[in-house]
Amino acid sequence: MGFKAGMTHILRDVDKPGSKLHKKEVVEAVTILETPPMVVCGFVGYVETPRGLRALTSVWSGHLNDECKRRFYKNWSKSKKKAFTKYHKRYQAAGDKPMEAEIERCKKYCQIVRAIVHTQPTKAKIGLKKAHVKEIQINGGSTADKIKFVTGLFEQEIRVEDAFAQNEMVDLVGVTRGRGFDGVVTRWGVTRLVRKSHRGLRKVACIGTWHPTRVQFQVPRSGQNGYGHRTEINKKIYRMGKKEDVAKSAMTENDLTEKGPTPMGGFSRYGEINDDWLMIKGTVMGARKRVITLRKSLLPQESRTAKEEISLKFIDTSSKFGHGRFQTSEEKAKFFGGVINKAKKSKKDDQAEA
Repeated sequence: MGFKAGMTHILRDVDKPGSKLHKKEVVEAVTILETPPMVVCGFVGYVETPRGLRALTSVWSGHLNDECKRRFYKNWSKSKKKAFTKYHKRYQAAGDKPMEAEIERCKKYCQIVRAIVHTQPTKAKIGLKKAHVKEIQINGGSTADKIKFVTGLFEQEIRVEDAFAQNEMVDLVGVTRGRGFDGVVTRWGVTRLVRKSHRGLRKVACIGTWHPTRVQFQVPRSGQNGYGHRTEINKKIYRMGKKEDVAKSAMTENDLTEKGPTPMGGFSRYGEINDDWLMIKGTVMGARKRVITLRKSLLPQESRTAKEEISLKFIDTSSKFGHGRFQTSEEKAKFFGGVINKAKKSKKDDQAEA
């Protein structure tokens, strides 16, 4: 799970034999997602029944971060913060083999095991303190193998590079931007009525037949527009950046300027990228700071687009507040050198006189 930071654009050469764009330069829009490491904090075992899956038991790790505990409270500051305190005491009392009975029960009866993981939003510095908790299914091997694997990851960080790779096609799951209460013309795209129509024209003229004597659900009506759950498939990862070299992670072979993905002045209404990040081709649903779930693609990736190796020539880091002109502050200082130096010099003179 990552947080949407904003958009920029890149320049690259297309490597697609047979295409009209082969060996030509293209400029494409890209979205930057900040993806701090996620923490494994437990697992849940499911039993397959004739009516579907049923959760048998959950096993949690010995310690949970405050970020995760906040998710279990509506008001953290006014609460007594007692969540999982008894659970932790049981861990300490059990010694080397905590929750062994529940683990054995899970090995005996469960067919499906899912890891419980949570985000670390404080690392993204977006003003959010409450972690998002999610289940991720573990596949391969027997139930005992799955449980051994997930318990080995307890309280460990999982980085985005552990799950995804550059040039991979992924699916994105998120919530679209909310647009408030809208009428039928904006919300559903129905045709406006004629100019002289009675009592308004941005309406649906007939909302149904006499019988059945009710308005059916298919009839366009006004109401909440946007803020809906969406899944976009086949989005290509153009670049992956690490926290360790975030200041240099936007360099390319053609552009050797040392710079990170953050544009001058930061992403509007987001700020700076401080942790691991992803560059996704095209747009991503939702507003800035919104949490986006990345998923392995469910489709076989056999097309040329999916297999194409992406080599970026240039990543734009100009200011997104208005019309950006400079890629880095050094470039701006070089251009406005005389003016800036003159101002500094006059300030020093004033200090010397004082």
